[in-house]
Amino acid sequence: MTIKDIAAYCGVSTSTVSRVLNDHPDVSPAVRDQVNEAIQALHFVPNNSARALVSTRSTAIGVVSRGVDNPFLSSLIRVLGREIHDQGYTMVLHQISTQADEIRAAALLEREKKLLGVIFLGGRFNYTKEELEPLTVPFVCCTYTNTFGDLTEDDYSSVSIRDEDEAAKAVQYLVDRGHRRIAMILDDPADYSIGQLRFQGYKRALAAAGIDYDPALAVFTGDYAMDAAYDYTMRLIDSGADFTAILAISDAIAIAAIKALTDRGRRVPEDCSVIAIDGMELSAYTVPTLTTLRQPAEEMALESARMLIGLIEGTAPHRHVLMETTLRPGDSVADISA
Repeated sequence: MTIKDIAAYCGVSTSTVSRVLNDHPDVSPAVRDQVNEAIQALHFVPNNSARALVSTRSTAIGVVSRGVDNPFLSSLIRVLGREIHDQGYTMVLHQISTQADEIRAAALLEREKKLLGVIFLGGRFNYTKEELEPLTVPFVCCTYTNTFGDLTEDDYSSVSIRDEDEAAKAVQYLVDRGHRRIAMILDDPADYSIGQLRFQGYKRALAAAGIDYDPALAVFTGDYAMDAAYDYTMRLIDSGADFTAILAISDAIAIAAIKALTDRGRRVPEDCSVIAIDGMELSAYTVPTLTTLRQPAEEMALESARMLIGLIEGTAPHRHVLMETTLRPGDSVADISA
């Protein structure tokens, strides 16, 4: 059975049946009721694929994830997908490498998929108004904000943590337990991204504790890959540098660092303590259990989805929400203050 059969049964045109199926407003209530009754009576099942071809109303929300191997972002994607679906929209996921341009990727996706809005998972902190011109739909930066760019608060929305403050908090946690030779493993200290802010927090906390910054203890891997973190931790150990603790920019990098320490015969935490920022589920099952500052991943994803939908539906203005981490104690940090 097709819409032609429904049209013939009701004595209306096929275009009228199509408008009813696609919930167009330009159909009289009487005709709409007549067509819907016919659909029920004849047990008609619409061809959703065909309807999608003729539908002019998009329900697509883009999610552009920067970093295909980042397990923390994967946890956000699951929550975003569920919330977007529950709110009556469709998620279009596009994953790119950490070196790719998320704005260009989103602009192309907007045109291809008729996006109503975009949620960025990970990205640079220095967007300019000019480079955002190709993107014509509202967007939310999830896990970061435009710290170094020239956007105003009315140009976009964001959900993030205070990356610099959280890194400083992690360093202070180590200092309070007697550590003064603290290494840091991160991707890039000058990439206008999370790495730069967390590196600033690391140095700020050292200075506040009266500890001189030692460049030999700052390890820059160039990306978030675990194999790079493993290799660079090996280089740090083999350099002969003196350190009793490591702050890792993410849980994944911390896991790789623990593996490198173990392979070089250093016990965690007896010989070297390790702390990170993320709080992904996997790191709760490492040996030893990783001590980390847990980002509220589910809350961040939910807030981002609801924020964007409010912008799409015109029910809310742009907003910027800062969330707090919580310490998830583990067994990877030793107290050497005694």
